[in-house]
Amino acid sequence: MTLVQNSLKALTSPATGTTPFSPQQFDAHVMTTYGRFPIALERGRGCRVWDTEGREYLDFVAGIATCTLGHAHPAMVEAVTQQMQTLHHVSNLYYVPEQGELARWLVQHSCADRAFFCNSGAEANEGAIKLARKYAHTQRGIQTPVIITAQASFHGRTLATITATGQPKYQKNFDPLMPGFFYVPYNDIAALRDAIATLDADQPQVAAIMMEALQGEGGVRPGDVDYFKQVRQICDEKGILLILDEVQVGMGRSGQIWGYENLGIEPDIFTSAKGLGGGIPIGAMLCKSHCDVFQPGDHASTFGGNPFACKVALTVCQTLEKDDLLKNVRLRGEQLRLGLQEIAKCYPTAIEQVRGWGLINGLVLSETAPMTSVDVVKAAMQEGLLLVPAGPQVVRFVPPLIVSADEVQIALAKFEKALASVAA
Repeated sequence: MTLVQNSLKALTSPATGTTPFSPQQFDAHVMTTYGRFPIALERGRGCRVWDTEGREYLDFVAGIATCTLGHAHPAMVEAVTQQMQTLHHVSNLYYVPEQGELARWLVQHSCADRAFFCNSGAEANEGAIKLARKYAHTQRGIQTPVIITAQASFHGRTLATITATGQPKYQKNFDPLMPGFFYVPYNDIAALRDAIATLDADQPQVAAIMMEALQGEGGVRPGDVDYFKQVRQICDEKGILLILDEVQVGMGRSGQIWGYENLGIEPDIFTSAKGLGGGIPIGAMLCKSHCDVFQPGDHASTFGGNPFACKVALTVCQTLEKDDLLKNVRLRGEQLRLGLQEIAKCYPTAIEQVRGWGLINGLVLSETAPMTSVDVVKAAMQEGLLLVPAGPQVVRFVPPLIVSADEVQIALAKFEKALASVAA
């Protein structure tokens, strides 16, 4: 029986005893905002997951760079259990000790001085946008602040963050979009200088430059070190805030705790989510003290920073440090890239390059390749390997940071077999 045929069988949850339902029934009740692959996952452990038919997969998606410690990690299980039995939610009208402890860890392990907690990367980026706008108004006297972002970027799905996202496909049919954004090519310093000169020709308008240290959804494109050093210099000279979106690349995925550490610069504001909670929803907007202009009532989040999410996130942070996972990320990332480069040699006209940092890597298909990234992902799924596209020409590899050398080798073997089948 094929994978697709399996998927069309009734899905059952023996553990909960819920009524079996089919994918058609699922779609009848859940909005079809996702193009779902035809499997239903029901359990996981480490870097492996199992579907409702009992089939095992090696998970190199990790909830799209989210499951930092993989699935059912003992430290997370213990933290979830203990905190749920103690106190899971209170209002931010009161002090939350777990929130304070998490903020202290993040500040001690970054260039930031303060943290604001929310529920997602989009919310964290919304907070950064609001903070930059208030700073522009109150500290620089800018009446109509503009934030420069990069083409092919991705910053979230809210109205402000899809406007910040420099990809028209995410903005289609959602206009009128938010004013106050301008786009430039990524890693192009001349284009950035020209944009600032044009926007600030009559009076200062540029409030902030908002970039990803590595573009994830935009095709796994690492930032250029010289480019970002010049961006930092421009910001210093003109009083512009530098915001870095670390939602996908932060929390150790790049081989450093934060992506900006690979670039040799420090942002004024940066955001985190995804890997911060290891799969439990939490986001954070962090900033240096000179741009912390929020006052009570300026910004808030009902669920942001609750004891449950913060306890789990702190556990992820502490495990990242205690188990020296950054070393594993660097070693396994290098192993994965070298393996993919060897596979790419067999397909010189179909594969353009392999790029990335640590355990966020992309295999780039050429425009003339006889397959798309989705074709490759589907073929890999048939071999028991879960991957995720990053656009139509890039196959993304983002396994949990605990992935072993043996698991990387197994993934490479499965991927090589999948690529051969789809190329044929």
